[in-house]
Amino acid sequence: MEIGIGKAFLTIAFLTLFALFSRLYNALVLKPKRLRAILKDQGIAGPPSNFLLGNIKEIRKAQSDAAAASEPAEPHDLASFLFPFFQEWRNKFGNVFVFALGNIQILYVNEPDAVREITTCTSLDLGKPSYQHKERGPLLGQGILTSNGAVWAHQRKILAPELYMDKVKGMLNLITESTTTLVDSWKSRIEEEGGVANIKIDEYMRSFSGDVISRACFGSNFAKGQEIFFKLRELQEAMAKKCLATGIPGVRHLPTKNNREAWALEKEVRNLILEVVKERMEAAYEKDLLQMVLEGAKNSDLSQEATDRFIVDNCKNIYLAGYETTAVSATWCLMLLAMNPDWQERVRSEVAEICGGRNPDSVMLRKMKQLQMVINESLRLYPPVSVVSREAFKDMNFGNIFVPKGVNVWTMVLTHHTDPEIWGPDAYKFKPDRFSNGITGACKLPHLYMPFGVGPRVCLGQNLAMVELKILIALIISKFSFSLSPNYVHKPALRLVIEPEHGVDLLVEEL
Repeated sequence: MEIGIGKAFLTIAFLTLFALFSRLYNALVLKPKRLRAILKDQGIAGPPSNFLLGNIKEIRKAQSDAAAASEPAEPHDLASFLFPFFQEWRNKFGNVFVFALGNIQILYVNEPDAVREITTCTSLDLGKPSYQHKERGPLLGQGILTSNGAVWAHQRKILAPELYMDKVKGMLNLITESTTTLVDSWKSRIEEEGGVANIKIDEYMRSFSGDVISRACFGSNFAKGQEIFFKLRELQEAMAKKCLATGIPGVRHLPTKNNREAWALEKEVRNLILEVVKERMEAAYEKDLLQMVLEGAKNSDLSQEATDRFIVDNCKNIYLAGYETTAVSATWCLMLLAMNPDWQERVRSEVAEICGGRNPDSVMLRKMKQLQMVINESLRLYPPVSVVSREAFKDMNFGNIFVPKGVNVWTMVLTHHTDPEIWGPDAYKFKPDRFSNGITGACKLPHLYMPFGVGPRVCLGQNLAMVELKILIALIISKFSFSLSPNYVHKPALRLVIEPEHGVDLLVEEL
């Protein structure tokens, strides 16, 4: 009897191990090979992929070589500087090729017609990649919004652009007040330093953007909102350190130093957000973005756990869209204006003519064509997000490309924004005049201009970001003249968003 039980136990153990081995072998070997074979049959090639690591080693080496360079060979050619491996593979394999991050198979698509279909696809069968749900979700809030199509649709409904824009219109005074605080601090610096101040502007831009979004999102919980955004900034930096390892099987579960740091920050951010939510529930109604999210969650059929995730995810998305991208975009825009004093003067003259010394209102902002052109050109050369990524949750077709279920699809924003075949031979030059007839007149294929994404999944925070940028730059340029400091070192770096590695130093003088 005991012998029979022992044999049964061994049989069960063997079958369990065999099933586990079969599952791992399928996930790590057979599935990647099958997906590659389907793509290869269509003539889609790519660099050889190593077991478990994929192409991570080549990518890291290329990034290391780029980091060793003092600055880009062409100042505004970020694609070659930050993603040299893509440039190399594109030259070798064409506009469509496959590579791997760990065992995740990624289809790089740079073919314009296919990009149009991908970016305008409304099907929930094409969504945020699963690896972002598992890895970057703690920062970017992909959570249930990736795995549950109904929830994603509900989020788009409650944060619809037209509703979001109504909130933005009511925030002009708030944005102006935050800009005035920044202007006054610069005036004090200039006075202290004898008429010309050497200012590293990055933290000022973050402080401005954080002030705006904290008040807009958390209202009377402003102080707690700033604490949340500070922690989210730390979480962003922690996630950037392990970004490339996302596709290596099992790595996200290992208690490495980076993982432990990210897990602790994720938990802290979640608790802080839910603490604010609890306080809000016990307090009076407020007209802010948090209230908008809470009402959307209240009107859904989600469980309590899913409701909490929904609220936390959306607060994180607001952080990235309304805080980090605005701050870094403002930093790059001011850097470009410092490099181009002629455009600085053109925008200054326009602001003076339209505003006449008054703070800009919504009507004035719409009239600022020169400023709009400068912002468009700045976002073309320095888009805050470099890659649009999707995953096919079912077999799909885009143009003549068949994308099997499980393949991720990437399109490189930086490459589209600076391709000489699309923008002309001056594609790497700062030339705001190209937008004199709007985005549709700026290049041959305007659908490839996507600083905030494009199509149905365009960034919900783009209206807020554009209003913030316009008011901030209009008021700064009307109060100060500025140029690049000798301390400035031009070295863009990728930390989920594209930032200046050493910050931006300006010599600022009051007018």
